[in-house]
Amino acid sequence: MQFSKLFSAQIVGLVAHIIDVEVDLSKGLNAFSLVGLPSASVDESRDRVSAAVKNSGFTSPKQKNQKVVIALAPAELKKEGSHYDLAIALAYLMASGETRFDPKGKLFLGELSLDGVVRPIHGALLIANAAKKAGFSEIFLPEKNMREAALVSDIKVYGVRNLSEILQHLDKNQKYKLAPHINTDTNNAEIILDKTIVDLSHIKGQEFAKRALEIAAAGNHNLAMWGPPGTGKTMLAQAFQHILPDLHNEHSLEVTGIHSVAGTLRENIMTRPPLRAPHHTASYPAVIGGGAIPKPGEITLAHRGVLFLDEFPEFDRRVIESLREPLEEGHIRITRAKGHDTFPARFILLAAMNPCPCGKYGSEDRCICMPGTLASYTRKVSGPIMDRIELWVKVSHMSHDKLAEASTGETTKDVCARITRARGMQEARFANHARKITTNSEMRADDIEVFIKLTPKLRTLFNTSAERLKLSPRAHHKTIKVARTIADLDSSDDIQEKHILEALAYRPTELK
Repeated sequence: MQFSKLFSAQIVGLVAHIIDVEVDLSKGLNAFSLVGLPSASVDESRDRVSAAVKNSGFTSPKQKNQKVVIALAPAELKKEGSHYDLAIALAYLMASGETRFDPKGKLFLGELSLDGVVRPIHGALLIANAAKKAGFSEIFLPEKNMREAALVSDIKVYGVRNLSEILQHLDKNQKYKLAPHINTDTNNAEIILDKTIVDLSHIKGQEFAKRALEIAAAGNHNLAMWGPPGTGKTMLAQAFQHILPDLHNEHSLEVTGIHSVAGTLRENIMTRPPLRAPHHTASYPAVIGGGAIPKPGEITLAHRGVLFLDEFPEFDRRVIESLREPLEEGHIRITRAKGHDTFPARFILLAAMNPCPCGKYGSEDRCICMPGTLASYTRKVSGPIMDRIELWVKVSHMSHDKLAEASTGETTKDVCARITRARGMQEARFANHARKITTNSEMRADDIEVFIKLTPKLRTLFNTSAERLKLSPRAHHKTIKVARTIADLDSSDDIQEKHILEALAYRPTELK
């Protein structure tokens, strides 16, 4: 046999593509070529595969007088990564007649070390899901990626330790067979609180800010906190992630797939909302995503979780303004000369900022900022961005007497329970929604007309207040959605006057 064909996969952005791995052998002087738009890491597989084949007890391709051509199709798709090694090695051994097996319905992934050991890869979950949709019945990949890929049902997942092991399994004359991994991971809905987390009860005072955190978590609303340095903004942000409910199974798999591709996955499945906190010096591509071939950034890694931007106005203005689309649409479109992609980015923005560069504007201490510096600082947060943040909270200094008092506030566990009940009401409300939304923040203007009904008295109150505060149409709708969330926290089927007034209290006036 001089020709063979197996299947592997390639992830572009967050989409997995099935790749044909074809090997052709012909007589002639020794040559080993790889075609199909391979990157340097793919091209280097010639040496890795040759050494792995030799050290697994077979004849290396470089020791024979033959011309080896390996084609990765479709040819127009740029091939990146080292995960083609296993498929290339098996395809070569089939073409050379050193092994025989039926490749139908099988997909192979894995980087080979020089001694034939199969090393782990990124994106196993997304590839396994794509393989299932493409009709594959079996997937062979590194043992360390086995449990992750097995989260996809109705496809057999085999974990492979080395090249010799998989060859024995595929050979029908051998008794040794790999066992498919059975997924035993479950999405535990119980909230388990780590003793090392910042509990809300540990934060003295700041009741208005803690209430805003609760509302933001319950309805997936964006929140900005401003105030002098040292008032507890960062501590509040650290406590915020732990009051969020666990991810639903569908969202959990979605988030796990994203972090698997990015190489940031530290567990088999992510059941907790992710928290991303890039430094304010982070570049535009690092936060938003990009590169010659578009890749996801921090906002996509924060999908279904929290994006914490400390020192918010200190971020590059391009970064801040680029948040407009994801805050409104829940995704980001990235276009470059070599490609374009759309990445999911539905997160809760948690921003913290000082009132001025020195942090003393509006406080008892004298601000030393020049007027021009102060104006430039406040202009970094534009009106459209302010409109997209539903909750604005001033965090002020606490007196030393207050700081010395014993902790008496609600615990994170108590607040979690209330947020979980509110989320349950929202899920029931949107159970049959065509767009499969689950929280109040995801409602559009047409949804508000269907799901939120105000009495004529409340409508008059709200409209009058909106006029006085000069709310834009976007802020108008966002405030109504916040009021709906506050009512959910009260387990109220209808929005009441107190819910409207509280929602209006979180609209920004002047950041000082």
